[in-house]
Amino acid sequence: MAVGHDQDALDVVQDAMMKLAQNYSNRDSTEWPPLFHRILQSKIRDWYRRSAIRSRWRGWLPAMRAGDAPDDQPDPMMTAPDVHAVDPADAVATRREMAQLEQAVASLPRRQQQAFLLRTWEGLDVADTARAMGCSEGSVKTHYSRALQSLRNQVDREGEV
Repeated sequence: MAVGHDQDALDVVQDAMMKLAQNYSNRDSTEWPPLFHRILQSKIRDWYRRSAIRSRWRGWLPAMRAGDAPDDQPDPMMTAPDVHAVDPADAVATRREMAQLEQAVASLPRRQQQAFLLRTWEGLDVADTARAMGCSEGSVKTHYSRALQSLRNQVDREGEV
């Protein structure tokens, strides 16, 4: 969610995992989750910096067309039939709700977003979240509480429309 694109997210996570393995493999495994999340947050900030620089120059580069790629053949795994078919109406509703949630989370200030994702999606406790974010436990509680309140307000507003 932090970078907005699945492939970029996988690259960022892989870079963070490699850094964790290279620098902290000798540490006790109970220390790894907050270390990993701290490294991951750093990698996400690096990704944003690189993206900002790349976007400055994108206007000068020619646009790629679908036929430009040498291996423009569809992936057979992506075209395989789904054996766990879902009701299309449910799938559309779920996609819409997830898009709304992703948009709401993306609109949060960065620290609130970090606290929410680490606490809710990653399941870290307050102490581990504080270590991952590099702040106090009280700060995590404040950011998390404000994030929840903001998300609730956004969901309430969208429900009224």
